[in-house]
Amino acid sequence: MPKAMVPVNGKPLVQILIEKLKAIGVTEIVINVHHFAQQIIDFVEANEHFGINIKFSDETDMLLETGGGLKKAARLFSNDKPILVHNVDILSNADLPSLYDEALTTGTTTLLVSQRQTQRYLLFDETNRLVGWTNIATGEVKSPYADVMSRSVQKFAFSGIQVFHPSLLPLMDTWQGKFSIIDFYLSICDKVSIKCHPDAQLQLLDVGKLDSIAKAEAFLNL
Repeated sequence: MPKAMVPVNGKPLVQILIEKLKAIGVTEIVINVHHFAQQIIDFVEANEHFGINIKFSDETDMLLETGGGLKKAARLFSNDKPILVHNVDILSNADLPSLYDEALTTGTTTLLVSQRQTQRYLLFDETNRLVGWTNIATGEVKSPYADVMSRSVQKFAFSGIQVFHPSLLPLMDTWQGKFSIIDFYLSICDKVSIKCHPDAQLQLLDVGKLDSIAKAEAFLNL
């Protein structure tokens, strides 16, 4: 089955996320489908789209990653407001309305981050603007700034949750097919402002493997 249909406490992950988004006032959702796509489509249609406007972006020919998937799906939205991007296999206590309101007010693409320990970090300057990425285990650094590691930077772990501002779409014109949204951001962060939204209280669980389902059930019961 597709990951989106994996049940946690009796509900598929996709239903858990749809209901969470609907509860905070979201009325329009685009779901990227790839692996066993028809199962997801049939489930949503059987539930009458959960009473909101749900469309599907078909990636059955090629899984496009977040960057390519967002570029393809953006045309399906009916307005030019910022787009909340949320992986279906991420469970969290994130304050999504606060994240979205900040992005809407500033008109800036905004990434939800925390000080969670990991090997890969996004780098931000003192104004919370993205300036680079690093893997602390390998020492690899990606940044348009040659001196980024000699600067005073903040290291934050990305949650996989973000608000994408549609003003960046024209900058994706030269990016084709499958590509990473982070690689895209790193290629333009010296030209446009991409901000972070740090959340010190963020709790996050990646339901990426079968052995994490029990943890997910406990997480939702907190």
